[in-house]
Order: sequence, then structure tokens, then C-alpha cells
Amino acid sequence: MLRNLIAKFNKSLSSRVVPARHKREVAIKLSFEPTGKTGRLDTTKNLFITGETVDMSGSGIAFTVASIRVKENYLVGEGRLLNAELDLPNGKVSMKILGQRYELIGEHLSTERYLIGASIEKMEEENRAAYEDFLKLGGKITGNTGELKFLGNR
Repeated sequence: MLRNLIAKFNKSLSSRVVPARHKREVAIKLSFEPTGKTGRLDTTKNLFITGETVDMSGSGIAFTVASIRVKENYLVGEGRLLNAELDLPNGKVSMKILGQRYELIGEHLSTERYLIGASIEKMEEENRAAYEDFLKLGGKITGNTGELKFLGNR
């Protein structure tokens, strides 16, 4: 009985500490944050890769991409900040993310992709509000008036 009570308490506590993850699939565009280490020569300018999100939370995001690097620049490691732009139904949202881990997924060479987990490091207030609205309300758009309306998960 005591064990059940402790288990319920731990479950309740962990649901409050860890932000809820939401399965959301939207387009993501990633580019490299300039490092400033190369002086005036910025080798990462105009380099980007696109992918698709898998899930999102208030503190992090998971997405898939076709490659773990662009030219010689890796998406994960060395504390490299990435500029991420999400194509949400209510507009584009920009944020700075830091790749934490990655995993090769796919059963065949033709379907291989990389699943990357990243933490959200910085986001402007208006982007944060749009992002959190999307997390809460979901990505279903209704109506034919050109007006965006969100429906929550039912």
C-alpha cells in the first residue's frame, strides 16, 4: 500500500516537472548560428537543411532530417546553436536550439534518417506565444474563410 502511494506521488511529481510532449509534425528549417570564431569569414552562411518535427514540448523538440551534417558542419555536438524555423499553421516561428542527441533510424538505406532531440535555448516572446498556442490547441485547421482556427485533440 505504501509502495502504491509512493508510485502515485512520483508519477504526479514527474508530470509536473517534465513538460508534456506533443506529437506534432510540421516542416522545420535549420541553419547554423554564426560562431564568431572565424572572424569575418563565415563558412556556415547560407547553409541549411530541412526536415520534419516528430514531437515538441515547451522546453525541447525532436525532428528528423536526412543527414546529421551539412558539408563539414554537424547538427549535434560542440555546443553548436542552430536557428530553427517551424512552419506552423498560424505562421512561422523562429527559435534557437541546441542538439542534445541523435539516432539513426530507418530500416533500409533508402529510408535512413536521423532523429535529433534538441533543447530550446532562446525564443522571442511573440514566437513563444504562437508556439505554445500550437502545442495546446493542436494543428488542425478548420473553416474555409481563410481564417485559422485550432481544434484541440479530442
